[in-house]
Amino acid sequence: MKEQTKIQVAILGLGYIGLPTAALIASKGIMVNGVDVNRHVIDTINKGKIHIVEPDLEGLVHLAVRKGVLIAGPKVKASDVFLVAVPTPFKKGHQPDLSYVEKATRMILPQLRPGNLFIIESTSPVGTTEKMARLIFRERPELKGKIHLAYCPERVLPGSVIYELQQNDRVIGGIDEASTEAAVRFYSRFVRGSLHKTNSRTAEMTKLVENAYRDVNIAFANELSVICEEADINVNELINLASKHPRVKILQPGPGVGGHCIAVDPWFIVADFPKQAKLIRLAREVNTGKTEWVQQKIQDTAASFQKKQGRPAVVACMGLAYKPDIDDLRESPALEIYEHLEKHGITVMAVEPNIRKHSKLAITDTLRAVREADILVFLVRHKEFVGLNTAGKTVLDFCGVVNH
Repeated sequence: MKEQTKIQVAILGLGYIGLPTAALIASKGIMVNGVDVNRHVIDTINKGKIHIVEPDLEGLVHLAVRKGVLIAGPKVKASDVFLVAVPTPFKKGHQPDLSYVEKATRMILPQLRPGNLFIIESTSPVGTTEKMARLIFRERPELKGKIHLAYCPERVLPGSVIYELQQNDRVIGGIDEASTEAAVRFYSRFVRGSLHKTNSRTAEMTKLVENAYRDVNIAFANELSVICEEADINVNELINLASKHPRVKILQPGPGVGGHCIAVDPWFIVADFPKQAKLIRLAREVNTGKTEWVQQKIQDTAASFQKKQGRPAVVACMGLAYKPDIDDLRESPALEIYEHLEKHGITVMAVEPNIRKHSKLAITDTLRAVREADILVFLVRHKEFVGLNTAGKTVLDFCGVVNH
């Protein structure tokens, strides 16, 4: 990688991580070529606008585009640094799907030159960076020993991505020491947090372990909520009281676990280490089971309403995103619950204040839903829901909106 200030960076994948990263790097005066396969995404960014909800992002993108340091397109251009931030979902049987990472790598291949730095930020199974290195050197053997390859996972909170991209510590692991050092020099241009050096395999596992740890702790809270329902105990009060212990901090339960990280990453560990990852697998099953438990609870309540009132209930699913105050529906248990109820013939409203229009969902205004629904099902603790007048309604609160 060139040591002078004027370098060019290509970022493949302009989604929830790629676009904020591109905008932040461009804000430092570094030329960024953003690459995406979605024409709508490309056109939106080149107009200085954004296609996702994230505070402070649109201003950064608008300024970077106006200054000419951020350009989006469908093709990879020659650059000094290539950063891969594409999705890594799982396939049937919860097996990791690396096809997007491999496709991005193949798109980069023709543009690679000696001295380049290749970085994967996409959440990946252990050994992915080394696998892509083998692919590159198999196709371009003349580059072996002449380019740097590293892995650096993102660890940001939606709603605070711009701040956390700069302030959070980063774990950086290269396929060799020189690659690690090259990646550290690059990230030091825009990251204020500490940069921790390791190897690529450890960096890959670090990302997976961070989210598996959180999944296990959420599973404990979700299991508690089911137990408390049977024991006629308010789980929110219980958690509050138990957490008064100086060494106890229990998380809040919900309708399951969603998002592109916690609901997915633990399966990458289970896939590679099926015999050893017993607790990690069980936590995933508990959190998936909580979603099914919520679905059944709503169906039972709707059936009870119809029996008493002599007509079908109108149910409002309050919140569809996978966590509060964002528009991200990826792996959302709330969305899964809504779709399940709809398939089972229940009249259900989709209420998501962070989404104005959706290609597949008819979004209902929050206040209209409160007026017209018989059963209000709180699935996400959006700020718009706190303090709503729910008098006269049947309320099912699975996320602590009514009694936090």
